[in-house]
Amino acid sequence: MKSEIYFQKNIFINQMWLFFMALITAISFSSCAQKVTFKTSSVVPAARGYVKIKKDKNENYNIEVKLFNLAEVNRLQPSKETYIVWMVTEQELVKNIGLVKSASSIFSKSLEGSFETVSSSKPSKIFITAEESSDVQVPGSKIVLATERF
Repeated sequence: MKSEIYFQKNIFINQMWLFFMALITAISFSSCAQKVTFKTSSVVPAARGYVKIKKDKNENYNIEVKLFNLAEVNRLQPSKETYIVWMVTEQELVKNIGLVKSASSIFSKSLEGSFETVSSSKPSKIFITAEESSDVQVPGSKIVLATERF
């Protein structure tokens, strides 16, 4: 009789262990960020980067952009002043969401850039343009990097 009770306890403990492991796995997958890489650029072919998008507990979207081998914006042809990050929403609205920040005071030292923001709208595409000023509301024609729709 004791061995049967012991056996049933072991089965119950194993089932609970499996349940908790499945729960932890499900929670960890649901909190993972979506990572999308930029397509190869025809404007700056060496430029590489990715976008991480993560939904937070307040139902907002944390958007993080990392860029590598990004040419100095004033070396583009024609020369520009700044790189702007744009977001296309699920409703097909295009929004200027900010400026790319260099890793150092000038791009020539590190050739890296980054950008972070939070949006209440869900992005479906991210792209970067080279612009004459930081306050533009419509993207110019010089698209430096872009993701596929996600």
